[in-house]
Amino acid sequence: MPPMFAASLPSPSSPNHRTLNFKTHGRRLLLAILVLLALLLALAFIPEHAHASSTLVGPKSRYLALGDSLAFGFQPNLDWSHGYAQQWNSNLQGHGVTHFTNYGCNGEKSSTFIHGGCPYAWALHNYYFGPQLNAAVNYLRAYPGQVSPVSLDMGANDLLPDINLSNCTVSSSWESDLSTLDTNMTATILPQLVAALTDSSGARTGDLVMMNYYDPYQNSCPTSVTYVQELNSHLAADAAQFNVPVADVFSAFGGATVPNPNTCNYTWICSSYHDIHAKTTGYGVIAGAFESLTGY
Repeated sequence: MPPMFAASLPSPSSPNHRTLNFKTHGRRLLLAILVLLALLLALAFIPEHAHASSTLVGPKSRYLALGDSLAFGFQPNLDWSHGYAQQWNSNLQGHGVTHFTNYGCNGEKSSTFIHGGCPYAWALHNYYFGPQLNAAVNYLRAYPGQVSPVSLDMGANDLLPDINLSNCTVSSSWESDLSTLDTNMTATILPQLVAALTDSSGARTGDLVMMNYYDPYQNSCPTSVTYVQELNSHLAADAAQFNVPVADVFSAFGGATVPNPNTCNYTWICSSYHDIHAKTTGYGVIAGAFESLTGY
């Protein structure tokens, strides 16, 4: 090679060569960072239910509703046919669900759910004998791979007796009752339901979905919001241990805002009944929270 051309190219050890390498690697690093930021930004704008639905099985031919009086669909005007389970089922029919079974029992606590003794077991939409949990597991085993979703609300009746509306405080047993609820949920209820929804290969055959609770007392006892949020955080933590998504009913009802303008419209608390249960409109909001969570 003629000397003039050799002199025009930087040697590998020359400062100019190192500068060129630095610029090349710098551009590649900057490009990689920009691609990563774009990906993270795109993920941030995916709706929450889209994250949940990506891991869900989806609706099948049967929908099973479990829980307390909210699952039952209780209203003090004796309209018991427009609860959230009934309203969600109306939507699910458009997704291939053809059978609806509602085992919700008024007054059900986590302990009676496991052991039996629901105080209003005589008033059921679909009758069964013994504890609701046993009936649910037997149902899932009777129709393997056919049941999805399974909805569950549980915990309100475990803690309601601890709330003193006369001075807006909770009893000293609040924390121990929360602990008992956690134990019942994580040691018995959720493991058994998840197991009944799992096939021999370890795959989920249906979607178990839970909900948290609204606060019917927040306008008259604003301090109750903190306690309901504590209950909801425990339910979320319990559910997370079993990869069970939770519909955010608390936020759908207006969240922690005081006064909450939705309370009188969504519940019977402001009526002559002074009842904590949802109205048909409120049950529709709960059904919508489940739909938003699952994407179906």
